[in-house]
Amino acid sequence: MSLDLDALLQDAIQAARLAQGIHRYYLAKGFSTASKSVLSDLVTEADREAEAAIRHFLTERHPDFAFLGEEEGESGAGEYRWIVDPLDGTVNFAHRFPFYAVSVALAQGDDVLLGVVLDSPRDELFTAKKGGGAFLNGARIQVSETSELKRSLLATGFPYDVDRVPEAVEYFRRVISLGIPIRRPGAAALDLAYVAAGRIDGFWEMKLNPWDVAAGVLLIREAGGRVTDFEGRPFPLTSRYIVATNGKIHRALLETLHAERPGPNP
Repeated sequence: MSLDLDALLQDAIQAARLAQGIHRYYLAKGFSTASKSVLSDLVTEADREAEAAIRHFLTERHPDFAFLGEEEGESGAGEYRWIVDPLDGTVNFAHRFPFYAVSVALAQGDDVLLGVVLDSPRDELFTAKKGGGAFLNGARIQVSETSELKRSLLATGFPYDVDRVPEAVEYFRRVISLGIPIRRPGAAALDLAYVAAGRIDGFWEMKLNPWDVAAGVLLIREAGGRVTDFEGRPFPLTSRYIVATNGKIHRALLETLHAERPGPNP
């Protein structure tokens, strides 16, 4: 099948705009929240309705493509698959903390062909096509030039069940103990987009899902950065461990994450 990536990118953008409209509707109207896996893993009507709107729009236009969404899982079958997070940063949205986004990607297996991350409250649209560069509101973006880890600004996140994943806190400790500033905004898709735009120099997180990262991974690659798993291997969408940087600090960040915790002073 021959794909028109330009047309498909416009469809992805239109789908993201549908979700943005639903976000804004519920912010004005009000909404209820419920918990999923744990108490802090929230879902709202905006999540569900945004995904339903995107799913309907994209599957109507491309019935031969599969669809994977955070809220309703996978449907359809085909060589190509839409991968969608209708509201990345639900906890932020639920608290009206303005850092959340829509993420829409199209992939062929692990090969992400296009990606869109729409910062819903700020109306910043990050887009990328494979081999076509990365853009913010139509202007080309690239990763930062920072070459020293200790001069970097990094971002990370924690899994909802962080109390059961002590290594997540240990990874954070290993980096923060070097005096490196770290931000934890709470929406991985936007964190990755910010790496692509050079606003932050690197990001790591564990226990993520394809819908959290697919679009952001392509943005970083097309902006000149590097994305791997925690072992430094090329990042597959099935991996739940991601390290994404401008490329220049990548090795140093990996080495820091894997550093042995020092024992007590003698």
